[in-house]
Amino acid sequence: MAPRSTWKGFLKLSLISLPVKAFNATSSDTNEVRFNQLHAECNSRIQYKKWCPIHNEISHSEIVSGYEYAKGQYVIVDTDELEKLRSENDKAIKIETFVSQNAIDPVFYSDKTYYLVPDGPIGEKPYVLLQKGMVDEKRYAIAQVVLNKKEQLVLLRPMDRLIAMTVLNYANEINSTSTFDDEVPKLDTSKEETNLMRTVIGSTTDKKFDFTKYKDVYAEKLIQLVEAKVAGKEIVSTPQPEETQVINLMDALRQSVAKATGGKVEKAVSKPPRKMAESTKGKTKELRRKSS
Repeated sequence: MAPRSTWKGFLKLSLISLPVKAFNATSSDTNEVRFNQLHAECNSRIQYKKWCPIHNEISHSEIVSGYEYAKGQYVIVDTDELEKLRSENDKAIKIETFVSQNAIDPVFYSDKTYYLVPDGPIGEKPYVLLQKGMVDEKRYAIAQVVLNKKEQLVLLRPMDRLIAMTVLNYANEINSTSTFDDEVPKLDTSKEETNLMRTVIGSTTDKKFDFTKYKDVYAEKLIQLVEAKVAGKEIVSTPQPEETQVINLMDALRQSVAKATGGKVEKAVSKPPRKMAESTKGKTKELRRKSS
């Protein structure tokens, strides 16, 4: 069964307007283990009821939305009034500008991503042209759209044959890195330490990252725990192998390099990684040309 779209509207770029549908990128069909709160005495499930201090328990249909404009004073706003505020522009994803693929740091990404697809034949051709153009030009798009009663800043980027839309946090919602400048001291590092660290990084770099090899191991252990409890089995701790404690930074770097390179530590220390060597060589030639 195909998933249901969570939003419908238009994707607008200059004078181009194409109808699109948005689908949640994250799947609800996961192995997440959810625990319920129970009363320890009788194991009855804890219930949460809607409660009015004057009329006691009430149903969901009796609840309205209100804004507190003064202490204890509310103005009631119903959903029909909110809908009237929406113009045609509010029902559109308006592309403001295009940026390079690395222009937005992932710290601005929220946890909400949607897949946009054309909504009907009329939107198919412009959708394909836009998606292909972003791929060819290596560009992402910054846009604005009203979602969940809030004007959201979003990032559009091509993913396979689709256009993905990720909600962004506004700049004032992110702590500046300068806030933590005092937490990280400015320290000098030696050439040997730098070469060793670069070797560790280089030797543990995947040429092609495979996302599918990663999984939620903790969730699998939770499922095993629940199944064991249901079967009435005794839960025992899994023995963990002891790791060698390395106190000295250089020793830790050397052992990491030895593990990654099959023991070729001295070569890594005496000779910088290839990219560093090439960079140094280029600078040397440039200095010689200037001196001559």
